[in-house]
Amino acid sequence: MAVEVILKKPVLGLGAEADLVKVKPGYARNYLLPQDLAVVATAATKKLVEELKRRRAEREAAELNAAEELATALKKVTITFQVETSRQDKVFGSITTNDIAARLETLGHNIDKKKIVLPKPLKGLGEYEVHLHLPMNVQGKFKVVLESANKDAEAAEEEAPKKKGRKPRTAEKPAEA
Repeated sequence: MAVEVILKKPVLGLGAEADLVKVKPGYARNYLLPQDLAVVATAATKKLVEELKRRRAEREAAELNAAEELATALKKVTITFQVETSRQDKVFGSITTNDIAARLETLGHNIDKKKIVLPKPLKGLGEYEVHLHLPMNVQGKFKVVLESANKDAEAAEEEAPKKKGRKPRTAEKPAEA
């Protein structure tokens, strides 16, 4: 036997605000109703559905607008990472979604690392286009550049004059008398 409830707030795996769903009585009684996530569907509460649908539409419009603004702002963003490399330009370590999310946060964009799409960590020098999954199926993208932090040090080494090395000490033999 199932109970019909009207969701007051979105519930993961069940439905969104203002949805009329059937659930088991225990789930409704022990979780949805005490958490104020739903109300039992009766003739009186079905009138509540219209108000909830209106609020849901407003919330979704605001989320869509915010996501589109964020996507537009991020198109102009280029994040540069200085990474340690070997002489053959092999990157030590890699740049992950965690690193990118931290750098975006310093720029004022608080984005969850789970929304950043990287098929695999960035391990080579160069420019990459990184995609984001934003709310309301809005797609965003920005650029990430990996540069070698060693290039400046190597250039300085090559320009510096070579130091003359000391001659190795040789063991002196005592003079024979």
